[in-house]
Amino acid sequence: MSFIPSFKIGNTVTHNQIIDEFQCGNMGGMRRSKTTNTLVLISDHTKGLYDDKWYNDILHYTGMGKIGDQDINFSQNKTLTQSNTNGVDVHLFEVLVPHNYIYLGPVKLCGEPYKEEQTDDDNNLRSVWMFPLCIKEGDILIDEEAFSKYEAISENKAKTLSLEKLKQRAHENQSSKVASRSVKSEAYIRNPYVAEYTKRIAKGFCQLCDQEAPFKDTKDNPYLETHHIKWLSEGGEDTLENTTALCPNCHRKMHILNQKADIEILKKKALAGVSYESVCSSN
Repeated sequence: MSFIPSFKIGNTVTHNQIIDEFQCGNMGGMRRSKTTNTLVLISDHTKGLYDDKWYNDILHYTGMGKIGDQDINFSQNKTLTQSNTNGVDVHLFEVLVPHNYIYLGPVKLCGEPYKEEQTDDDNNLRSVWMFPLCIKEGDILIDEEAFSKYEAISENKAKTLSLEKLKQRAHENQSSKVASRSVKSEAYIRNPYVAEYTKRIAKGFCQLCDQEAPFKDTKDNPYLETHHIKWLSEGGEDTLENTTALCPNCHRKMHILNQKADIEILKKKALAGVSYESVCSSN
């Protein structure tokens, strides 16, 4: 009988919870448990050694072995290779943010293992085994916020490298096939009248830099984007007092820097827009 963990698919758990639940070891990305007859796989994107990639809904998981060429018959590589016939249940966890293990559920091999070149722990190019894995049940949707944090961590790591090291990593990891993920996010239903009014009274000018919209849309209207001064994700209201019209550059700036001085400018512009509304109403 297959082992059924208490974790729900999509749950974020700790390292110790995985060990206690599956009765497995505490080291490595491939952990065999004879007690529960399972193989626990951990795809940790926060560590730079293994280069696991998602292509649509298939995870191409890097095999076991940190130094030199990997052997498909070594330890848990062999277990995973034979997992569709050996009766061992394979369960997958993914780490996007350090110490947060997302349970993706039972997985199975959905293609033949193949070889790829990656660098080892000594920074030498070597041959590794890649295992194409499919989720057995449920949708593979990850939290957009967690994925954004992962991207930010990856970008910050890249910024710390020398130009020579960065070029090396770029050559090693470039690919003609682009990895992809499906993410889940909370959609906010914005009031179209608030958005349109805010852009209309801006009269084609960004309310932060005061420059004319950089181009016109297909209907010959100045292109500006609606921005909520206090972000909706942080409890901001979808009101005229909290909404302003920005050029794409300033909109991006607010979501990256969100500086207090700029916030104050936008608050004044938004209040001026409300005052303009009052004048229009009285006329």
